[in-house]
Amino acid sequence: MVLHFVGPPVKFTRMLDRRFLLSGGAVTALFAAAPIKAASQKMTPHPVVRIAELKIDPAQLDAYRAALKEEIAASISVEPGVLTLLAVSVKDQPNQIRIFETYADRAAYEAHLQTSHFKKYKSETQGMVKSLTLIETDPILLAAKSDKP
Repeated sequence: MVLHFVGPPVKFTRMLDRRFLLSGGAVTALFAAAPIKAASQKMTPHPVVRIAELKIDPAQLDAYRAALKEEIAASISVEPGVLTLLAVSVKDQPNQIRIFETYADRAAYEAHLQTSHFKKYKSETQGMVKSLTLIETDPILLAAKSDKP
C-alpha cells in the first residue's frame, strides 16, 4: 500500500475514489478505487480545493442527484485538471449536499466552469438549488491511499 501526499512542495501523483471524512475542521481524503486520469499529470504546488454547501428542494432531490452524478462522471472522465469531486449528504438531512472539489490549479478550475457538462448541470439544477455556499480553502495536506505500490 502506498500513501501519496499533496501540498507544497510535494507533487501529487495519484488520486483515487470517493470517500472523505471531515473532522475537527480538517479534511482528510481517503480514496480506494480506480485511478483518475489526472494521475500522470504534473501538478503545480498549489491545488485549488473548495467545499460547496448546497440546500436542495426536497421535492426535486432525486432529479438533482441524477444531474450531479452525471456532471461528476463527465468531469472526472474528460477533465485532466479535475482531481476529485466527492459528493455527500448531511446525515438525516438528504437535501443538504456537500461537495469536496480538488483541481490541479486555478486554470483547471476556471476551465471546468466553461465545460458544456458543467453548464448543463448548472442549467438543469438552477431551480432545484435553494442555497449555495462556496468555501475557498488553503490545503494543509491531501492524502490518497492506493492499494498498488
